[in-house]
Amino acid sequence: MLNLPTLWTVFVVNFLSVGLIWVYVARSYPKLAAARFWTASAFTGAVGALLAMSIMFAPGSLLPLLAGGTVMIFAAFLAAMGIQRFYERPVAWRLAWFVTGLTCAALLFFVKIHDSMAMRVLVYSIGQSLPFAITLKLLLAKHDGRAHPGARLAGIISCLIIAIYAIRTIGNLAGIDMSFARSSMGQGVLTLGLIFLSMAFNFGFLLMAIDRLRNEVADLALLDDLTGVGNRRQLVARLTEECARSERNGEPFALLVIDLDGFKQVNDTHGHAAGDACLQHFTLMAQTRLRPGDLLARTGGDEFCIVLPSSTLREGAMIARRVLDVCRQDAEGCTGGDIPIAVSIGVAQWTADIGAFPDRLIAAADHALYAAKKDGKNRYAAWDPSPPLVPDMLPALPERKIA
Repeated sequence: MLNLPTLWTVFVVNFLSVGLIWVYVARSYPKLAAARFWTASAFTGAVGALLAMSIMFAPGSLLPLLAGGTVMIFAAFLAAMGIQRFYERPVAWRLAWFVTGLTCAALLFFVKIHDSMAMRVLVYSIGQSLPFAITLKLLLAKHDGRAHPGARLAGIISCLIIAIYAIRTIGNLAGIDMSFARSSMGQGVLTLGLIFLSMAFNFGFLLMAIDRLRNEVADLALLDDLTGVGNRRQLVARLTEECARSERNGEPFALLVIDLDGFKQVNDTHGHAAGDACLQHFTLMAQTRLRPGDLLARTGGDEFCIVLPSSTLREGAMIARRVLDVCRQDAEGCTGGDIPIAVSIGVAQWTADIGAFPDRLIAAADHALYAAKKDGKNRYAAWDPSPPLVPDMLPALPERKIA
């Protein structure tokens, strides 16, 4: 049968080893703020276990267990705060301090004033279970439309830990001695269960961190390094999705193809650094004229595309006009060494003839872009597969609509 010192030693070693892993993770990925909370939780748990171990040097006194238990409750709250930080929720510092202090005071009461082992176990179990309970919803809920395996594992482990503390509480209330102050077969089994579950709990956190980092890498693969907007890969993926959706429900969407006029001259005259700044400035201006859900992507060099979901050709022309207006206003305000930005835009709308082939829609928008440049640049043109019945009805759009 495992004795008490051995069990607490295993607790300390477990927390220290987990803490060292989180130190490495926190140093390697400083943007993962949750890792710092989980590091602190592991080392705080080790301190709590060491304090509890000191009961060997003070036989008959429950103060070491009281101090160690209080510290371990706070360690559990640090783990819970790491979960909250992981999901960008407010961190509950006040709740952690309040519950930890209240639990400590209640334990002191049932040690010094009214000696009751059953009540001590009940108070400690509630204090230890509360941080696990308050994060269950976060761990078991779906995020970004899907369940995360690591979070689901941590949630299941939380339920098992709460169940163990419930078993200890019920056992003590029924007269079975399950105090951490004494060694027994039942107490040994439950303690080993808690050690195993604490390791599995942190393994769930590691899976959560790996999943987050993998998603960040996947996102970076879809972004343009210079401007931070989507790249050609993301554009093609989005166009494929929109074409498939439109083919199913018949709802149109629009595509804008944009080319910066005179960009080569900017590079040749002012240098590539000025050209890069020009591209970055354009993306900032263009994004101010887009709607939530619209996608701006850089497809290469000075070429950009904007995907406008659930939009008609006329709505696409309106967005094109807004982008042109903001560029013209910016050009009018340029002074000194500022480089004015001028753009030409081609607008096209998905039709049943395009079907599930994004390249056809891109070709149509490119055709409109060519017409805009042919008409003098710094304007837009809209592509229509069928010529208008009354061409003279188009003066509302100053730029030419082409067939």
